[in-house]
Amino acid sequence: MKILLTGAAGFIGMHAAQALLARGDEVYGVDNLNDYYEVSLKEARLQQLAPLPGFHFEHLDIADRVALPEFVRKHSPQRVLHLAAQAGVRYSLKNPNVYIDSNLVGFGNILEACRNTNVEHLVYASSSSVYGANQKQPFSVEDNVDHPVSLYAATKRANELMAYVYAHLYRLPTTGLRFFTVYGPWGRPDMAIFSFTKAILEGCPIDVYNHGDMKRDFTYVDDIVEGVVRVLDKVPAGDPPCKLYNIGNQQPVPLLDFIAALEKCLGKKAQRRLLPMQPGDVPATFADVEDLMRDVGFRPHTPIEEGIRRFTAWYREYYSV
Repeated sequence: MKILLTGAAGFIGMHAAQALLARGDEVYGVDNLNDYYEVSLKEARLQQLAPLPGFHFEHLDIADRVALPEFVRKHSPQRVLHLAAQAGVRYSLKNPNVYIDSNLVGFGNILEACRNTNVEHLVYASSSSVYGANQKQPFSVEDNVDHPVSLYAATKRANELMAYVYAHLYRLPTTGLRFFTVYGPWGRPDMAIFSFTKAILEGCPIDVYNHGDMKRDFTYVDDIVEGVVRVLDKVPAGDPPCKLYNIGNQQPVPLLDFIAALEKCLGKKAQRRLLPMQPGDVPATFADVEDLMRDVGFRPHTPIEEGIRRFTAWYREYYSV
């Protein structure tokens, strides 16, 4: 198939592109290469993709109301995998405008481009952050998510509602995926495993929020990508043709156990700086993925110890540590 992939220089985007190209799809990747974190890492991801047959890249901002529709019209993709977004809960407290531009204006442009070019299926990234301070565990897509605790979460919930409207009004098939703490090689520097690894190897203290009393449904990137590709292949039916899934490991890991596993892989103890909960953060995430298992056969299978081992091996090689 011919697939438009936004956020191609991103963490999940790079891995998704590799999987799609490996099975023979043609991938048209776009990314604005912003400086939210080191641009050199994004460029290095693109260097992994550039030699692969069927990969095409355009430096493009999805918030550009002229350039994006022109690009989509020119290449007429059959399906769209929309992963581009301004990520990060904490950063949304400091720089809200970039979230509005990328996650709201940009997503609106994607929906319009898909509608006007008869795209067969739009799969887009939502987030476990939409569950806010919900107490019921595990989180289900049937739960109320009308009380987000960060602007980032609010924009992702808005994306889900916007996608529903386009499915309802224009019969545009859409599927949203609520990602749960994705980690692995080539990950984002603002994620815990990345910042913890850097600090531990440099002998610096790590910030442990809520005094370590936190759990996360850490999900290895290869498992995530397998689920994403399976979803991309399954066009939703129904009235409207709209689906929403959690995509996670369904096995929350206590943060202190996660740190202990990381220490074991690095062969070095962390200096822990225990801090209170940060604004916009939540104490635990836990995905109910039964619907995704039933509908597309999604089965996460990478143990946390193995995922951490693969990440730390990549980190040492990439940064020559």
